[in-house]
Amino acid sequence: MGRSRGVAVAVAGLVLAVGGCGEGGTDEKAARSSAEPKPTRSPSSSPSPSSELVEWAGDMCESTVALRNLRKESAADLKEIRDSDDETGMLAHARALSYLSTTPADVETVAGDLEAIGASGVPAADRLRDALRKKVRSVANELEAQSPAVGLEYAESTVADVDKRVQSLTPPQPDLPALAKRIPRLAAAYEQAEQCAPGWKPDGASGGGGSPAPDATGPLPKAADGRNYAACSDGACEVLVTSTADITAKGTKVHVIVADDSITFQSGGGLMQFGGAGGEAGFGNGLKANVVAHNQDGAVLKFSRP
Repeated sequence: MGRSRGVAVAVAGLVLAVGGCGEGGTDEKAARSSAEPKPTRSPSSSPSPSSELVEWAGDMCESTVALRNLRKESAADLKEIRDSDDETGMLAHARALSYLSTTPADVETVAGDLEAIGASGVPAADRLRDALRKKVRSVANELEAQSPAVGLEYAESTVADVDKRVQSLTPPQPDLPALAKRIPRLAAAYEQAEQCAPGWKPDGASGGGGSPAPDATGPLPKAADGRNYAACSDGACEVLVTSTADITAKGTKVHVIVADDSITFQSGGGLMQFGGAGGEAGFGNGLKANVVAHNQDGAVLKFSRP
């Protein structure tokens, strides 16, 4: 009987020992686990874009900004032409001619810039580039094919048609910002490109809208005869014109229109237009009119006879 008790005690001790070994092993694992450094999860980030892709995104954004400015300026020019209140209609006509002579070239410039942009390596982005290229090139070709003679004869009515074509020059959808939201690599390039930043302006130009004012080297020089247009009757004078003027010089009647970006002379059935200082208008009797200076404030004109 005593033997049985001894066996029981031995068995009980064995159980306790085994139990102790098990608990001790668990504690050691826990200690090792807490002592070992736990792996950390690195935050997800956009892949670093190549410098070529950043440049590509910047070029696309620059062309997009150019088109946006072109649409804005065209709409402002059309409104200015329609709001011209010159009784003779010559001010509106001169502004229309100026618009028709510069706008096709502006569209052609953007078309050329787009055609110079190479492949991005992102298929969806390249499809956007190709679609925008095709759109702008089509309008550029249409405007280039327009006869200058037709524009001269129907200048005011033609401006509205040209502006309609310019307003159609919007980026196809999905545009670049939309694509950047879908494609991480493109998004990273878009974020790094300076030209894609909100409010970016080419060459630090102001965003005041409308056509940029012509460059001015300073205030207009003083005209010898001021606004005394009667001084031109003998064909020799130097006068200031700030908007429109009717000048009779050596028997020749000349209607002058000075806009921010052009000076227009009309005499009889002839019309001559210049974009700044240095222009010279010649009339049938040898009379000449030289543009001495021109800026947004007006123009100084010098009439001379042979």
